[in-house]
Amino acid sequence: MSNFETSPGDYDFRKVEPVWQKFWLENRTFRAADPGEEGSEKPKFYALDMFPYPSGDGLHVGHPEGYTATDIVCRYKRMRGFNVLHPMGWDSFGLPAEQHAIQTGTHPRQTTEKNINHFREQIRRLGFSYDWDREITTSQDDYFRWTQWIFLKLFERGLAYESNAPVNWCPALGAVLANEEVIDGKSERGGHPVEKRAMRQWVLKITAYADRLVDDLDGLDWPESIKEMQRNWVGKSEGATVSFRVSETAASSGSFNVFTTRPDTLFGVTFCVLAPEHPLVATITTAARKSAVESYVSVAQTRSEIDRSAKDKEKTGVFTGAHAVNPVTGKSIPIWVADYVMMTYGEGAIMAVPGHDARDHAFAKKFQLPIVQVLDGGAVPIDESAHEGDGKLIHSDFLNGLDKKQAIARVTEWLEEKQLGKKTITYKLRDWLFSRQRYWGEPIPLLHDGKGNVIPLEAKDLPLRLPEVQDFKPAPTGESPLAKADAWLEVTRDGKTLRRETNTMPQWAGSCWYYLRFVDAKNATAAWDTKKEKYWLPVDLYIGGAEHAVLHLLYARFWHKVLYDCGLVSTKEPFQKLVNQGMILGENGEKMSKSRGNVVNPDDVVDEWGADSLRLYEMFMGPLEATKPWQMNGIQGCNRFLRRVWRLFVTEENHMDPRASAATEAAEVTRAAHKLVKKVGEDIEGLRFNTAIAAMMEFVNLVYKENQTMTSETAKKLVLCVAPLAPHIGEELWKRIGHKDSLAYEPWPAFDAVLVVDNTATVSVQVNGKLRGTIEIAKDATAAEALAAARALPKVAAELNGKTIAKEIYVPGRIVSFAFRG
Repeated sequence: MSNFETSPGDYDFRKVEPVWQKFWLENRTFRAADPGEEGSEKPKFYALDMFPYPSGDGLHVGHPEGYTATDIVCRYKRMRGFNVLHPMGWDSFGLPAEQHAIQTGTHPRQTTEKNINHFREQIRRLGFSYDWDREITTSQDDYFRWTQWIFLKLFERGLAYESNAPVNWCPALGAVLANEEVIDGKSERGGHPVEKRAMRQWVLKITAYADRLVDDLDGLDWPESIKEMQRNWVGKSEGATVSFRVSETAASSGSFNVFTTRPDTLFGVTFCVLAPEHPLVATITTAARKSAVESYVSVAQTRSEIDRSAKDKEKTGVFTGAHAVNPVTGKSIPIWVADYVMMTYGEGAIMAVPGHDARDHAFAKKFQLPIVQVLDGGAVPIDESAHEGDGKLIHSDFLNGLDKKQAIARVTEWLEEKQLGKKTITYKLRDWLFSRQRYWGEPIPLLHDGKGNVIPLEAKDLPLRLPEVQDFKPAPTGESPLAKADAWLEVTRDGKTLRRETNTMPQWAGSCWYYLRFVDAKNATAAWDTKKEKYWLPVDLYIGGAEHAVLHLLYARFWHKVLYDCGLVSTKEPFQKLVNQGMILGENGEKMSKSRGNVVNPDDVVDEWGADSLRLYEMFMGPLEATKPWQMNGIQGCNRFLRRVWRLFVTEENHMDPRASAATEAAEVTRAAHKLVKKVGEDIEGLRFNTAIAAMMEFVNLVYKENQTMTSETAKKLVLCVAPLAPHIGEELWKRIGHKDSLAYEPWPAFDAVLVVDNTATVSVQVNGKLRGTIEIAKDATAAEALAAARALPKVAAELNGKTIAKEIYVPGRIVSFAFRG
């Protein structure tokens, strides 16, 4: 039973909202005009949502937050005369559908189509102004054909290559997992054990674009925090590569390289640490230490890089029994193995300077290793805490007395002279592991001849479709289920038998370029038309969750830059303005999840309170970027506001309030209406939706206070201000005040610049330094007028009665002050 009941003449969203949703869909109200079409002469505005993965759970109320924000801006921009592109689609390849297929035998395509239909219906009920003519689905032939085509462009440019790489392999899921999908050695999905395994993979050479991925951030209107996350992920570092020779006393001789940004501290190196995966570990470990080292390495391989690199993690390690030679001192230093060192960064080895690095200091203290100070300064003794600040070099032979910059240059020159090292620039960014041993993904359009040669398919042979398979479990070899599709697997060409690539692409692939397909979604002969791309790109506003702040954006920017180099797109960057909406938590203040039982279904909210109430509440909860908990009483308040707006226009008797067209109107209401137009417009432009809604509520309160007297012009302003945020009631009221057409393209109302400037000032009144009230006076009031108005306040008059005034002051527009004797 719903808590919402309508009275005669009250707003019944159940009757209004479906009517307008049907009208918008049938009339293609929000269809964007492409170049050459009527409407394309307008300035363009391209707003993009991070399109959803259509899971079986459907939407929860956190998902529509960003969609509502972009929709409000798009509706406003249309009213401001822009040609607006606002599309929606489905990121529909991926692991969840495949896992469901393995468990139930249901084809992922069936599950995906069912989920998409559910998502589409949920989204349409919320009244978003999408151009549904441009709907895309990444798992459909007409889309992934072009994903494969872009991959071939990467392959042609030498940016896609094979590698036997160590990967996170989950036997239970039969899949390779990204580092972010592994927690404490187990899969994020299902909690299954994960192991490191060397497997043949396709890798994309994103490192070739490392500098551009950093440098081109400068021209983007993104939050600085997101830019910094991108920079840190690329992790450009300048320093030196230093060679350390393994002592002849080890089980096997040799050398290893270390990358360091602080070669000036070489005289402070007292031990070295290798990553567990470093190939030298097995050869230099002494017989006495072999068992301990092998045991440690085995455990380390079950841990994700994120876990291993956590700053607050207790340091662990094992001594190999081998020693290296410090190249600048000639002293023998022990070689350890520790899991906080990664093969994926630098050379997979570090030189430890415990006197000046907190991590190395903690390691040295735990294992009782020497600590040497080579930089002067520090607040406490070096044995107690690392001195990580700068200082002059000490205890460093030919570097003594030099500062950091001088010492780095000098020691790097010395290393190069002795052929013990060289100046180096390195990156934390690794090439993109692109393979997945899964079924439900884009087939990689390549053939193998068995002799190490790889033959790409021709564009005319695309799309390469997925074969039908008997089951969706991985092959016993660890290959994807495609390896079991014999009829599909082998291809005969020119009398030769070739084998198709069995790896599929990751889910990231489809989302790398979907913003481009939206500009020309139905093109059957090209991924997009050049004129349309030049017209619509770049995306003017991109809103989505912070969970995609690094990888999705980095991968999409990489692909876009490759396409730019190919001459296929006209901009260096795809997304000009980026905004991350905050998370909506459950009513218990925790992240919404089925396991916590705090998920709020938007369908239930729309059923009980209506789509406009949901939209208003999600925007009224607080700033768009803030994290905030869901509160059901909040949506009730928004619903009450909409009903109050409705009653300003509609009465039980004739559904039209004659006062809406009255010839007279309180001056305060007129002035407030013009201020409202200015405020709401500026707040929508600034994505300050909560304050825009607050302004509308204040205006409606004022109108009620003034006995609901509005001119038709003021009524029109109110409806047009409400419409972008609550479009269903906006359209219905627009119709009821005499308009035949939809208000979607009605010009945004103008405001009088004179009326929006306050000509009064609120002035504080003090008596003997104590506040006794405020007065509202004209900004240009004289001192005599201000003093007279202040004396008229009852509290002031009573306190001054019979007193001798010693001083009276008026500070224009700010304060009136009286002082008396006795």
